[in-house]
Amino acid sequence: MHRLFAMPFAAVYRAYVAKVEKKGRTRAELDEAIRWFTGYDAGALAAHLEAGTTVADFFGRATLNPRSALVTGVVCGVRVEAVEDPLMRTVRILDKLVDELAKGRPMAKVLRA
Repeated sequence: MHRLFAMPFAAVYRAYVAKVEKKGRTRAELDEAIRWFTGYDAGALAAHLEAGTTVADFFGRATLNPRSALVTGVVCGVRVEAVEDPLMRTVRILDKLVDELAKGRPMAKVLRA
């Protein structure tokens, strides 16, 4: 098991917030992308962040958007669609969404509308 899976999702979330805000995007846009991907509403996302839910549990309880299969590309030198571990692939898909958001891609394209 990768050590990332045992980390609180709130720690990963803080890094995502810092990344998107540094590039001029908002926390609200990040939250929208996370909610689109995981199926959580605003209250559920806030509850997971407050409760210290681990990354594994956060994604394990999520109802992933079927359109998330359209997310492809490279994150940290790794092709998202080539990642074999399903949980790690899920994490990498969210990483890719955050990268696209931080790079200024329009929200409609980030959310595969």
